[in-house]
Amino acid sequence: MNILMITENDPAGMGIAFQKATNRYSEHTCRLITTKTRYEFEFEKDIHIPDLDSSGYEEIVQLLREADIIHFHILSDENMMLGPICVKDYIKGKAILHHHHGHPDFRSHPEKYRDKYRKRRRKVLVSTPDLLHLVPEAEWQPNLVPIDSPYYLPVENHINGKTRICQSPTRKDLKNTREFESTVESLKKAYPYVEKIMIANSKHLDCLRIKQSCDIHFDHMHGYFGVSSLEGLSQGKPVIAGLDDWNAAHIKRFTGSATLPWVIARGEHELYDYMKKLIEDVGWRNEIGAQSRHFMEGHWSDKRVLRILLEIYGKL
Repeated sequence: MNILMITENDPAGMGIAFQKATNRYSEHTCRLITTKTRYEFEFEKDIHIPDLDSSGYEEIVQLLREADIIHFHILSDENMMLGPICVKDYIKGKAILHHHHGHPDFRSHPEKYRDKYRKRRRKVLVSTPDLLHLVPEAEWQPNLVPIDSPYYLPVENHINGKTRICQSPTRKDLKNTREFESTVESLKKAYPYVEKIMIANSKHLDCLRIKQSCDIHFDHMHGYFGVSSLEGLSQGKPVIAGLDDWNAAHIKRFTGSATLPWVIARGEHELYDYMKKLIEDVGWRNEIGAQSRHFMEGHWSDKRVLRILLEIYGKL
């Protein structure tokens, strides 16, 4: 099959991650078109509209004509323009699906999108289980990280004498950053060797390098989990997140694992207590980190996650 992914910005780098995995692990061909850069993370690109000349637009027309499946990410649909090209002119006879990643407009107005997809008889995917509350008829497609890439492997921590606790929020207002910073500052009074690492506005590969050098990762406490969690687990770190029962149940169902490696903190008191224990008990911290990596190797490899998407493609 020829698969064409289309999106404005690449959501957490998942477009390029799925594109590369599809081309690496399957007999299908996948291309990714992006139209803008929202954050300066410098995810790898395939076809980026602002970089094109006239020959690039000719390639887009050819890809649209040859595509068996058009995979829209975030809020993209057939009405979007790829430079002078309207996607709608090329969708006849194509299988189409929409993949949502938690955009604020989607979270605020899910019925608008549900109605559109019902009328157009479209398949819908969501990137995290919490979004199934908004679109019950959708299917959860877990996010994917290349766990065998050097940036996602466990490495020795060379920051002597420090216990580094990090967060890498795209938007601090949505990721419990205030609670994170307050908790770490409180702990530093008793443990002056603790260092808070706030990773923001960094290139993605730089972010991953910094995270590899940290001892404890914090995602957020909104019930679900982000790509940040998967990165930390793959790197063999203890990852703190406020997973709720709904998300935990879906993860267990997907992985087949009765236990999850996340350190689950659902409020500031639990966050403080678990961070304190992870700071004090290095043996427990290392044990959780090893379990994190083992979990990703056994249950969340890029090959396994890709299989789900390929099965969905095959049913369109």
